[in-house]
Amino acid sequence: MDLQYDIPVPDDAVGQRLDAFLAGSLPAFSRSALQRLIEEGRVLVNGRQQRPSYKVAAGEAVTVTVPPPVPTTPQAEAIPLQVVYEDHDLIVINKPAGMTVHPGAGVDFGTLVNALLAHCTDLSGIGGELRPGIVHRLDKGTSGLLVAAKHDVAHRGLAEQFSVHSIKRLYWALVYGSPAADSGRISGIIGRHPTERLRLSGKARQGKQAVTNWRVLERFGSASLVQLRLETGRTHQIRVHLTEAGMPLLGDPLYPDGGRFNNLKDLVLKKMIGGLGRQALHARVLGFVHPVSGQYLEFSADPPEDVMAVLRYLREGAV
Repeated sequence: MDLQYDIPVPDDAVGQRLDAFLAGSLPAFSRSALQRLIEEGRVLVNGRQQRPSYKVAAGEAVTVTVPPPVPTTPQAEAIPLQVVYEDHDLIVINKPAGMTVHPGAGVDFGTLVNALLAHCTDLSGIGGELRPGIVHRLDKGTSGLLVAAKHDVAHRGLAEQFSVHSIKRLYWALVYGSPAADSGRISGIIGRHPTERLRLSGKARQGKQAVTNWRVLERFGSASLVQLRLETGRTHQIRVHLTEAGMPLLGDPLYPDGGRFNNLKDLVLKKMIGGLGRQALHARVLGFVHPVSGQYLEFSADPPEDVMAVLRYLREGAV
């Protein structure tokens, strides 16, 4: 059965784009999903179809009709995985950069879920039909450690630890410049960027609380190696926090670096960063209590070779 939302436009929303207004009014839906509904004619303003860029006016009535979800079953694919640990209850993977965690947004194949379905025949389904066994995720461009559950008991046990923020997660990031302090704590909400639909921001009108602790491990002049410890796990959390704190990640294709890449004088380093094609961010340490045995487990994995090559070059004296 279709779901229908009737939303009056208040005075303080006058002049907003239709898709932006709906994103603020229906936070459960992504802006891209709302844009698809608009393009499909499922959003009416005073009974008429409009474009996503339409500027809303006070007193207008916006009706959104959401069709029921279409069940989708991901297909198993024999994709090689770097398995760090595996038992009857869970599996820990060192995810490569460039691999999406689960199907969605036009990505149906080549994901970690597709690979896990081929590797494990008993994955938990509690995470939803599109991401069986997945308890947490990493951005496509972020490499590193990720745990998946093989049954519902393990899934619930891991999910509870993520919920109360007891999971140990340490990331390594290569950032531009040399931070003024040796360590710090960044706290605030993260929500949809007011104008850039693919980005998130700490300056959003609405969002969820996010906390990142950071510490400089090594300084190289033009760049620094920073370790991050997460207290929460919001989408793009590290990328948003570091960018807005003046420490943008090397190679990040989505969040601006303030011209730092273009201003690099070291052409070798510039070429290496340009060759990454993604943010230099790696989930290096993952620790948790085994949801069945009760034993504490902790795993670590070094960044992939292209990021390590940049790090070695910096250590050899790049300026």
